[in-house]
Amino acid sequence: MMCGITGTPGTGKSMIGDELAHRGHLVVHLTDTVGPYVVGDDEERDSRIVDVEKWAAEFVPVDGFVEGHFAHLLPCDRVVVLRCRPDELKARLAQRKYREAKIRENAEAEALDSCLIETVEEHAPSHILELDTTGHDASFCADRIEQFVKGEIPADFGHIDWSDYLEIHT
Repeated sequence: MMCGITGTPGTGKSMIGDELAHRGHLVVHLTDTVGPYVVGDDEERDSRIVDVEKWAAEFVPVDGFVEGHFAHLLPCDRVVVLRCRPDELKARLAQRKYREAKIRENAEAEALDSCLIETVEEHAPSHILELDTTGHDASFCADRIEQFVKGEIPADFGHIDWSDYLEIHT
């Protein structure tokens, strides 16, 4: 079974992936797989341009976890969408020394449910778990993800609403 862990940058994908790997699970960090599919750089957005369609078409599924911003575009059996309150997300991205414009863009994407919407468009509702990482450590989140994959907790999404963030900060 392949479980994708996706979310806006800063929601905790890599840390949670590392925790799952520490627990003995196979975890593929998707940033390690996109190199051959980088077709350029977007200097304005401070990011690489990836041929996502070709990457997804050529990705070889694994029995384990795949974590990354594009994980929901793969043929996953389950997908966990990590969420984080936009003000906390901004603080996390500032610690990473992201540019202000990129911090704002990612906080707005989080407030608008961008990753969740894309996931819902690609996967059956019974395969999706939305997990708020705000104030939770990687161990707590990994526990929830393991429970979801084992069928111990049901699919669940659509209850997190950061729209107030947009009204206050625009």
